[in-house]
Amino acid sequence: MRLDKLLANEGYGTRKDVKKIIKKGSVTIDDQVIKDVSFHVDPTQSDVIVDGIEIDYREFVYLMLNKPQGVISATEDDRHECVTDLLDLEYDKFNLFPVGRLDKDTEGLLLLTNDGQLAHQLTSPKHKVNKLYEAVIDQSITDEDIQAFREGVELEDGYVTKPAELTVQHNLEEEAEVLITITEGKFHQIKRMFEARDKQVKYLKRLQMGSLKLDESLELGEARELTEDELNQLLN
Repeated sequence: MRLDKLLANEGYGTRKDVKKIIKKGSVTIDDQVIKDVSFHVDPTQSDVIVDGIEIDYREFVYLMLNKPQGVISATEDDRHECVTDLLDLEYDKFNLFPVGRLDKDTEGLLLLTNDGQLAHQLTSPKHKVNKLYEAVIDQSITDEDIQAFREGVELEDGYVTKPAELTVQHNLEEEAEVLITITEGKFHQIKRMFEARDKQVKYLKRLQMGSLKLDESLELGEARELTEDELNQLLN
C-alpha cells in the first residue's frame, strides 16, 4: 500500500499530517529514509519505522475477552460502557468489533476481531457453530425441560428454536445449575427458552464458541490475543 495510506491507517493523523511526517524524513523503510508519500510498501515484509518507533502492522487481530456484566456488546454507545472500551488503547487503530453479542447482564467469552469473514463464519446460522453457556435457574429442571430443549422450544413470538442441549449439573428445588449448548443466537434466546418453560435465568455465562474456550485465568474485563493454536482451530 501507499506509505501515506499506511501511516494514516496506523493513526499518525490525516493524509495531510502524514505527508508532513514523510517529507521531513521521519520515516525509514528497511533502514532507508523515504520521503516519497506515494512510495509503495508491504508492511508485512518491510521494517517501517517512524521517528524511531517501528510500526506494528497486522491486517487482522483476534482478542478473547472475559466480558463482565453491565457492559454492552457494541463498539460505541452514548449511555453505556462498550466492550471495546475495555481494550488497551493500542487496539484502537484496528477497529475491532464483537463477534455476535452477549446480553448486558451476561458474562463470559466474547471474541473481538476485524476479520469480517471469520465473524460471518462463526455467527451465520447455516454454519451451526456450537455456543456453550452455564446458567443458574430459579427452580429445578425436569426431564420435560430437557426434552423440550432437545426438540426445540417455542418462544413467545411463535419462533421454534433449533434443537439445544440442556445438561443439569446441580438440581435443587429452589435453584439449578445447568449447561446449555445452542447453535443460534436469537435476542435473549436462552432467557426466552427458559421463560417458555416458566423458569427464570438468574445468571448466565458463555464458556465456549466453536472450538474457542474461555481462558478462565482471564479476570472479568480482561482480554488477550488468541494463541496460534486457538486461531488455527477457529479458521479450520
